[in-house]
Amino acid sequence: MNKDIGWELYRSFLGVMQEGSLSAAARALGSTQPTIGRHIAELERVLNITLFIRTQGGLTPTDAANALLLPASEMANIAAAMERVTSRHGDDIQGTVRVTTSDVIGIEILPTIFADIAERFPNIHLELALSDKVQDLLSREADIAIRMFRPKQTQLIARRIGNIGVGFFAHTCYLTKHGTPSTLADLEAHRLIGFDRLTDYIRSVAKKLPFPLEKDSFVLRTDSNVAQLALIRAGAGIGLCQIGLAERDKSLVRLLAEDFCFEMDTWVTMHEDLRKSPACKTVFRELVAGLQGYVY
Repeated sequence: MNKDIGWELYRSFLGVMQEGSLSAAARALGSTQPTIGRHIAELERVLNITLFIRTQGGLTPTDAANALLLPASEMANIAAAMERVTSRHGDDIQGTVRVTTSDVIGIEILPTIFADIAERFPNIHLELALSDKVQDLLSREADIAIRMFRPKQTQLIARRIGNIGVGFFAHTCYLTKHGTPSTLADLEAHRLIGFDRLTDYIRSVAKKLPFPLEKDSFVLRTDSNVAQLALIRAGAGIGLCQIGLAERDKSLVRLLAEDFCFEMDTWVTMHEDLRKSPACKTVFRELVAGLQGYVY
């Protein structure tokens, strides 16, 4: 019997051993649950052993699985060392990778990450599509997407980055002129900066406020997150801003922090087939690493 087994099968096995389930292993490895399940089934078939007992409580490793854990871990260490060597020789990785994300992430956060990628991997060409719309990764409108929700399509690799916190902020000059709200209800009497069209995001925010939040609630309206941020920085009014961004400007003051914080669950996603592309895989990995330093 041919026992020349690909590393991906052992990688999935190790992920399940470490995480305890197919779904958790898929999240940790940036893969999908069906893929991890296929890898485990194929590894069991080729080795002609049972690695896990399927129960209502999840997967229980067999004695064979426990015996395989140490050599699989050693293989992972070797693979990681080889990947580090590859990353130091970025000239060999080439191709064009198209990334889509919101305007504020693309303009305020990604430039430093892109600059690092361009420096370390000079033959990777990066394209950036700024949009809050859900770009269709399945039809390859973009290669990689940074999204504020978990994608549901099983064909997509999704790596959760963490939460991006959003709060109310105002410039010190605005607060000097108009006072500082002491309750959420006080916001209704202030000049609010917000969206021109009501979205699911605004409706979610509205649920946390003691007053109705409609289009007319915003004195200054724009659907551009970057324009909203610029208006807050100019002292035009009070608006919602990502906490990590606002903390970079000492002139911006967070308001009602104990009463309001909206969290956006952040994911980096790409089509499963693109794992075969060294350029896409590299950019995916670097985006995950770079964004993990921004979220919490």
